[in-house]
Amino acid sequence: MAVSRFAYVKSYELPDPILPNVYVVFRLDGHGFHRFSDIHWFAKPNDERALELMDRAARDVMDAYPDIVLGFGESDEFSFLLRRSCTLYSRRQSKILSTLTSHFTSCYVFHWPTYFPETPLAYPPSFDGRLVVYPTQTEVRDYFSWRQSDTHVNNLYNTVFWALVQQGGMSTTEAHEKLRGTVSSAKNEILFTEFGINYNKLPTRFRKGSTLVREEEVVAPLPTETMIREPSTNLNDDELPPAVPEVEADTSVQGLDPVGQPTESVPREEEGKPPKTGKKKSRKAKKVSVVKVLHCDIIGKEFWERREDILA
Repeated sequence: MAVSRFAYVKSYELPDPILPNVYVVFRLDGHGFHRFSDIHWFAKPNDERALELMDRAARDVMDAYPDIVLGFGESDEFSFLLRRSCTLYSRRQSKILSTLTSHFTSCYVFHWPTYFPETPLAYPPSFDGRLVVYPTQTEVRDYFSWRQSDTHVNNLYNTVFWALVQQGGMSTTEAHEKLRGTVSSAKNEILFTEFGINYNKLPTRFRKGSTLVREEEVVAPLPTETMIREPSTNLNDDELPPAVPEVEADTSVQGLDPVGQPTESVPREEEGKPPKTGKKKSRKAKKVSVVKVLHCDIIGKEFWERREDILA
């Protein structure tokens, strides 16, 4: 930046570094998505296309930022865990928050036509974001358990609510009133007795959300070939190239090409050495990190014990 008499204004920018040696969770939520989902005709209570689009945008964010080691999403929100040793943007809070939020939003818009090919965007969606720091592994695990628990609570309520409206003929006000104060067991009973729906058999994506993790895969590269070009045997007589007169060529150090023109000095081929052929050259397999979408339990110990590297 050029030094000028106006440069003093930069001194008003306040530093906002995140505390060192803490876990950082970035969470974003759709802004005004009730209206957005209505205008774009999202299926109720769950639109699988919209959920897959959220997963795709989250995968793109994790691919772009290797410091993100875990993601969890439900409905119109996603949470990302940055590794404890993360030095992304020198741990500047405003820089991390604004960049990750805008990157997710742009990926969501970019991939929209893939998942909603017959529904053009009526207006651009937006997301708000926040950063939260946690001191130990316990709080991190409890945070993601809380978000998955929230997924279950919200999805159970919405599943019963829309069953009452779409199949039971109730108004939205009547459905809300019927469910007021009910516990999970009562909601499951309504679903099963009135609509024959076993909640536990609904897709796990709806009940448990999407968990994004990094896993290493061994990739075997395709073999490359040294191609030896042969004259075509599929040409007609009138398509054949003109014949080259055969001449004896001196292939000593001072070489000649097939028509007797001098060439660059080339060594004489060693005696007894077979000519080069189009053999395949093998390359070593390598490990690559791949972001995978899972629909599994992250409440409890099993998930974390199997992936100790997440909190390492």
